[in-house]
Amino acid sequence: MKRFIFSAVVMAALILSSSLSPSAYAQTANGNGSKNGSAARAHSAVKLTLPLKKDSLKFAVMGDTGTGSDKQQQVADKMVQYYGTYPFEFVLMLGDNMYGGESAKDFEIKFAEPYKQLLDKQVKFYAALGNHDQRLQKNYVNFNMNGKEYYRFKKGNVAFYALNSTYMDKTQVKWLEDELAKDTSEWKVAFMHHPPYSSGGKHGSDDQLREVIEPIFVKYGVNVVLTGHDHFYERIKPQKGIHYFVSGAAGKLRTGDIKDGSPLTAKGYDRDLSFMLIEVDDKQMHFQAISRTGETIDSGVINHPRVKP
Repeated sequence: MKRFIFSAVVMAALILSSSLSPSAYAQTANGNGSKNGSAARAHSAVKLTLPLKKDSLKFAVMGDTGTGSDKQQQVADKMVQYYGTYPFEFVLMLGDNMYGGESAKDFEIKFAEPYKQLLDKQVKFYAALGNHDQRLQKNYVNFNMNGKEYYRFKKGNVAFYALNSTYMDKTQVKWLEDELAKDTSEWKVAFMHHPPYSSGGKHGSDDQLREVIEPIFVKYGVNVVLTGHDHFYERIKPQKGIHYFVSGAAGKLRTGDIKDGSPLTAKGYDRDLSFMLIEVDDKQMHFQAISRTGETIDSGVINHPRVKP
C-alpha cells in the first residue's frame, strides 16, 4: 500500500490546528441544531432503544468517515441530535478517517468541521488506522492516539484495544497478547479497520487477519470486535463466543454489497450511511445502529458471559 509522508512544516501546522477547542424502551427528545440549515431536522424527535441508565458507559461508533461530503455531515448532524437524548462520552473511529489528502485543511474539512458540535461538547474521539490512513495520524491531537498506532484505554469496567489491522506485525501481536493476558476488566472490546468476519462482496472477511488475532481474542476473553472497511452495517452471528460488528458507513456507502443469504449475517443494512450507539453496564451491552435519516436499523443486547441466560 502506497504511503505518503508529511513534511515537518505541514505536520506542525496539523498539530497546532487540532488544538482548537475540543470544539424496547422508546424515548423521545429534542436535539440541538447544526450548520447547513439542519436545525429543523435536529429538532425532530429521536427514538432510543437503549436503557439510558444513570451510571452506564455510553459511547458511539463510526467507521470510514473521512470524505468531507454532505452526507458525512448529515450523519454527524444525526449524531449530535442523538447526543441531546443520549449524551455519549466518546466516539470510536474504525479507520479510513481521511480519504485523499491529509493536509491540515483536510483535517478541518473531513473531521473538525463535521464533528465540531461534538468536540465543543468535550466528546472525545479515539481513532484506529485504516488502509487509506497515513500513519502520522497518530499525532493528530483530536484522534487521541498519543503517538501510537495501536493502544489501550479503559473506561469504567471496559477495556478498549485500538489495533492497526493494516500492519499487524509481530510486535503488535505480542503487545496485544501481553496486554490482554494481564487485563482483568469485565468487558474487553477491540476496534480496528479490517473485519475478521464480513459478508461484503467487495472485501468480505479478512481470513489472514482472523488467523492471527482470533485465537488471541478467544484465549483472553475479548467480548466484542468493532470494524469498518466494508461500507455498510452488519452484525455477525457470534463466532467462538465473540460478537463482531461491521460499521463502515459513516462517510461512504457501498449499496447492495452484503451477500444475499450469507451464513454470517445476523442483521445487515447497506441502503444508507449509518453509525452506532452503545451502552454498557456490568452485566449487559446494549447497541443501536442508526441510519443517516434516523431510522433504527438494528438494536439488541449482549449479555456478559458470566450472566446465565
